[in-house]
Amino acid sequence: MSKPEERARTLIDAQLEAAGWIVQDRAELNRKAGLGVAVREYPMATGPCDYLLFIDGKACGVIEAKKQGTPLVGVAEQSARYIAAPPAPLKTWGEPLRFTYEASGLETQFLDRADPDARSRRVFSFHRPETLLGWLKDGSSLRARLQTPPPLNPEGLRDCQVEAITGLEESLAEDRPRSLIHMATGAGKTFTAANICYRLLAHAKARRILFLVDRNNLGRQTLKEFQGFRPYGTNRLFTEIYNAQRLGAAGLDPNAQVVISTIQRVFAQLSGTELSEEDEEASAYEQDTAPLTTKLVSYNPDFPPETFDIVIVDECHRSIYGTWRQVLDYFDAHIIGLTATPSPHTYGFFNQNVVAEYPYERSVIDGVNVDGEIFRIRTQIGEYGSKVPAGFTVPRRDRHTRRERLELLDDDLIYAGSDLDRTVIAPNQIRTVLETYRDTLSTELFPGRKEVPKTLIFAKDDNHAEEIVKIAREVFGKGNDFAKKITYRVSGVNPEQLINQFRNDYNPRIAVTVDMIATGTDVKPLEVLIFMRDVRSALYFEQMRGRGVRTVSPDDLRKVTPDATTKERFILIDAVGVTESEKIIAKPLERERTVSFDKLLEQVASGRNDEDVVSTLAGRLAALDRKLSPEQKERIEEATHGLSLNMLAGKLLDSLDEDIIRQRSPSPEERDATAEMLREEALEPFNAPELRNLLMELKKASEVVIDPYSQDVVISTGFDQKAAQAMVDRFKQLLDEKQDEVIALSILYGKPKVQERLTYESLEELKALMMQPPWLLEPIQLWAAYKRLQGDKVRSNPAKVLTDIVALVRFAIGATDSLAPFSAEVQQRFNLWLGREKKAGREYNQEQLGWLEAIRDHLAANIEISLPDMQQLPQFTSRGGVIAAQKAFGGQLKAVIDDVTQALVA
Repeated sequence: MSKPEERARTLIDAQLEAAGWIVQDRAELNRKAGLGVAVREYPMATGPCDYLLFIDGKACGVIEAKKQGTPLVGVAEQSARYIAAPPAPLKTWGEPLRFTYEASGLETQFLDRADPDARSRRVFSFHRPETLLGWLKDGSSLRARLQTPPPLNPEGLRDCQVEAITGLEESLAEDRPRSLIHMATGAGKTFTAANICYRLLAHAKARRILFLVDRNNLGRQTLKEFQGFRPYGTNRLFTEIYNAQRLGAAGLDPNAQVVISTIQRVFAQLSGTELSEEDEEASAYEQDTAPLTTKLVSYNPDFPPETFDIVIVDECHRSIYGTWRQVLDYFDAHIIGLTATPSPHTYGFFNQNVVAEYPYERSVIDGVNVDGEIFRIRTQIGEYGSKVPAGFTVPRRDRHTRRERLELLDDDLIYAGSDLDRTVIAPNQIRTVLETYRDTLSTELFPGRKEVPKTLIFAKDDNHAEEIVKIAREVFGKGNDFAKKITYRVSGVNPEQLINQFRNDYNPRIAVTVDMIATGTDVKPLEVLIFMRDVRSALYFEQMRGRGVRTVSPDDLRKVTPDATTKERFILIDAVGVTESEKIIAKPLERERTVSFDKLLEQVASGRNDEDVVSTLAGRLAALDRKLSPEQKERIEEATHGLSLNMLAGKLLDSLDEDIIRQRSPSPEERDATAEMLREEALEPFNAPELRNLLMELKKASEVVIDPYSQDVVISTGFDQKAAQAMVDRFKQLLDEKQDEVIALSILYGKPKVQERLTYESLEELKALMMQPPWLLEPIQLWAAYKRLQGDKVRSNPAKVLTDIVALVRFAIGATDSLAPFSAEVQQRFNLWLGREKKAGREYNQEQLGWLEAIRDHLAANIEISLPDMQQLPQFTSRGGVIAAQKAFGGQLKAVIDDVTQALVA
């Protein structure tokens, strides 16, 4: 039987070989046998080391081997002695040697002397030789470069985002392996992460970052955020500087510097298991991860532990604390957590290292989010279930085929409320809930409103969602467009397209989902959430609830809900008791909504200072601030000697903050008195009658009186031709004055070009100029003005995409006789180009035509196309990406793209 030391050496040899090392005995030394050579029992000044590591023929480090079960922390001292004084004839990368490993075959720790205050860290396995060679050539380490990040320019960042970035960089500079950012939903976690990634790549020279998301839908949304992100000072899109990839079945793009993936997909890559796209669509909040225990992560040479320098876990939920955790333990990387809903597990996993904290309550005060209100609907069947007597005939439906059959009941069918929509569907219960919502909309929920607000309903499963959609259309007397199911089982349409319609278009008014929009997906105009399913996880519930908190500008809200004014709150309609079960639910700031604003101020002036009145006043002030004009806000600051309503609300919220109370009063016995004193201090400004009167005046000024009595008659009708003509004249003046200054105009006028073709960036520059004073030309309004003045020459389609500005300019300067969307011109040019190609003897097969049409549609919307676009965007990746395109055109892809671009947009 072999000794423990020999068994450990056998395992270590195998691990080295798996990582690409050639393992030799001292007697057969050939330091140039490969890029990485590990020589056993090499004599050093203090005795033979277990393994001496050579990279490209020069010694760079040692491995000290121990039997399994040996604590490795103390062994590092032995390794240090070996590298301190390598023997004289030995060719090295420098003295002392840079790298040390201590290993037992089951455990490995590593130290890089280039790290500041270098300390050993546990690693999954040995690094590959090419990795160490890259580090040696760099001359420094990532941890050294993390020490001195350049100052952060706060322009374009919220205060909470600045705090998150600077706090994280301080943590990384201290080499804290795990860092947690707690940031409320809607505060811009992904935008913050994009800034973090840019700074890590640009300044710390990180090689590759993994961005883990909860499910595929959020991966697509995250990639879109990165594609639209312009790092400060670069004037370029992030994806023009660095490659960003969504990890799929094809595996890792070696050129990708940001890799976006679900944790399920990374596990599949590491373990060599199959994973369908559908497996990545469900939220990990509700998934059972038990199957992972049957197959553990093992070393993968195509996906080694050093693949990523940084791992960012978005919404670091419970899935990373169980069997999924092995995925994170595999990588030799700093781990950064982003969450709106931290739990005790979260704090524990991240070693209590919270680098920034921005809770939901603070986000409401700052105007980032809106407060919520709970509206409970209880029904007889929903609470207590029901009974169908024996002798009745009931339909039974197959969950998978949806085929129905009729069955005569031999016994009474008795079911509880908890059985609803799982084993029993009671359409009348769904109908009762939706009818109650319909009947209370314009009275209790949104007094005076006629439109159905954007509403999201959470269903129990896909079958339940089908029933809700069908009944919602009936209850509201509307067609198919009014209510839609948005789940992974929608056929004939991309769910992403439905989400965009729900977000940006008038219809659908009601969306029904199971969990596809439950976390992470932003629909800012959303004003109502209806829970028709209970939720086990408190964190998941908070995520679902967070779909309603996002603020939206009044103009953007009215685009999808015309009779809305401002989004001051959202309403959570609880039809199943989800808010009454034992969960950690953030309380609304407004705890006394029935108390009028005037009465609230009067109570404060009379000396009331309890937590409910302080919290309610903070919420009212935050809501009022969003309605005030700049001039009205100035009046507030004059009355308070420089304090804004948000600052006043912030002080009120601070007085309720347990952390602040503890800081001011370490003694538990004095804490109540301290808390009351802090509330008194925060309420002090409201003792002044001048401020209270001003607030009441502004509150009334922010509302209007409705006169339902006075009659009006029509004097005349007709569109305002003068306003339309003035807008068209301004546009022509802009073109005349700026045609030599603005790149896009110079190209469209056919002048000597500073660049060959139009770019998306040049059109953005033109649009930004049009929107600025004195021009104030919004493309959609300009299109409408031309329609008003020259209706016979203008297609009814307005300027919906940026590239339609090209059509506006060409029409204005007389280059075209009619005004039509740019996509129509591109289609026409494309047909002409295909005709010319056919005459020239170049005909394209169906596969090539499919690619050409995808390129045509991309150009119509984006004016330009690049090979990275074909590697990243779904309309191309669904066809196989750039590799498939190159294969289709036989190596002539770039020439074809150039020719098509010249023909369609030049």
